[in-house]
Amino acid sequence: MTVIGWIQIILFCVIVVALVKPLGGYMTRVFAGERTLLSPVLRPVEAGLYWIGGVDENREQHWLTYTVGMLLFHVGGFLIIYALMRLQAFLPFNPAGQSAVAEDLSFNTAISFITNTNWQNYGGESTLSYLVQMLGLMHQNFLSAATGIALAVALIRGFARSSMRTIGNFWVDVTRATLYVLLPICVVAALFLVWQGMPQTLGPYVDATTLEGAKQTIAVGPVASQVAIKMLGTNGGGFFNANAAHPFENPTALSNLLQMLLIFILGAAMTNVFGRMVGNQRQGWAILTVMGVLFVAGVIITYWAEASGTSTLQALGLTGGNMEGKEVRFGIAASSLFAVVTTAASCGAVNAMHDSFTALGGMIPLINMQLGEIIVGGVGAGLYGMLLFVVLAIFVAGLMVGRTPEYVGKKIEAREVKMAMLAILVLPLMYLGWTAVAVVLPSAVASMANAGPHGFTEVLYAFTSATGNNGSAFAGLSGNTFFYNLTLACSMFVGRFFMIVPAMAMAGSLAGKKSIPPSAGTFPTTGGLFVGLVVGVILIIGGLTFFPALALGPIVEHLAMNGGALF
Repeated sequence: MTVIGWIQIILFCVIVVALVKPLGGYMTRVFAGERTLLSPVLRPVEAGLYWIGGVDENREQHWLTYTVGMLLFHVGGFLIIYALMRLQAFLPFNPAGQSAVAEDLSFNTAISFITNTNWQNYGGESTLSYLVQMLGLMHQNFLSAATGIALAVALIRGFARSSMRTIGNFWVDVTRATLYVLLPICVVAALFLVWQGMPQTLGPYVDATTLEGAKQTIAVGPVASQVAIKMLGTNGGGFFNANAAHPFENPTALSNLLQMLLIFILGAAMTNVFGRMVGNQRQGWAILTVMGVLFVAGVIITYWAEASGTSTLQALGLTGGNMEGKEVRFGIAASSLFAVVTTAASCGAVNAMHDSFTALGGMIPLINMQLGEIIVGGVGAGLYGMLLFVVLAIFVAGLMVGRTPEYVGKKIEAREVKMAMLAILVLPLMYLGWTAVAVVLPSAVASMANAGPHGFTEVLYAFTSATGNNGSAFAGLSGNTFFYNLTLACSMFVGRFFMIVPAMAMAGSLAGKKSIPPSAGTFPTTGGLFVGLVVGVILIIGGLTFFPALALGPIVEHLAMNGGALF
């Protein structure tokens, strides 16, 4: 570990925290329908979209209507992506002459992008045309991210409102999230990335002659526009197969810093939106502190593990840490930070191969996802996932003092606790259930690149990443098979929508309750005790659920490595 490395990490954290309040204030005004700096330009566009769609922006929806509208919206998105991939060979903007994508891979990819997962069992530059990348994948990057923000805002309204049957209008929320939040930031970010050397062109691939006289085809395309939204929307799907490790997808240290900031800023700012909408910004800062504690702990462990390297490397006299699978232009510190950021925020973009991390260094990204992608998390999804754990923590606190638990003026009763538990428990069912099937099925085992605990971790990581809607891969598993395409698609679908429906049911239940003023027996939810309680509940639930699986994978691999065994 180096001083420069720690300066990079601290600088990143400082910038994120500095952006939380201004972004949170702006987003709160957007979803309240108030005038913003961009209103003179975007308000006519917004009104025009409502007119075309027949949407009454002043008419709000019951939680069930809101949720059904969201689900139907995603059915349409699935059909568009699937059709584009299957018809790719007949469509324009296909300079490399890419053929139609196979049925099972098209199905997997369509599910992947509507669930904000962006799991990639394909190489972007060798499989998809420009049109599919733009019209199919990039457009869904915007809409799936906007959906996450809209759902989080709807849940916040449940806490903030009193004796109401509605939680907003899905069509209005998703439109405002796209127009006022995602699109403006992406335009600026894409221009910055082009300035840093990232391609943005509809021209054909470039042929070059190497010094040895060999011919090389260099893939280019509309890269910057897709990278901007893949990071800001915590989507993560790379234009190129190597993702953010590719020099055209992440050319400089500045582009690397910007991409990490884009991954985190909206998710972090959503905590401030929560605080503002419930009338107490300290509530938002308390939630952000919980996220921050877990994030910093993960960064410290990962950076230490990668900087320390392995006993085998040390025996060979290589004491500079583990550089395998990492880009020299980023180094260990930036690669470790990126790995924790992308798995804490449900993004899935990678600038290093996690399969090449040390056992403990690779374990932290895995744990980040297993906890439910709540450490900042996906845009919107991280906040509503964290609020589910907050409800459980408040319930535990209520049991301790022997009274009905309360949070931001709402009594937390049996219905809310049941919905929170239902949403949280569905995740390990997919993580662990499909992993158990895959490690005993010969055709699935054949996809592992490594034997022993490392191979087990590859499979566990894949289903954890898919269910957590992260999309990053351990990079050692050949996932483009019929089994993995279907089972990973199932994991992505369940991980996204089986968590959303209980969260929206909770929002409707809370919105219908009366707000009650705090009393002498109300558990304070803005101080260190509350932060410690929530962190403890998260780690206890995670530890009890996932420790046995981790013991079979990265933990035993670390112990074996110290004994001289490699996998």
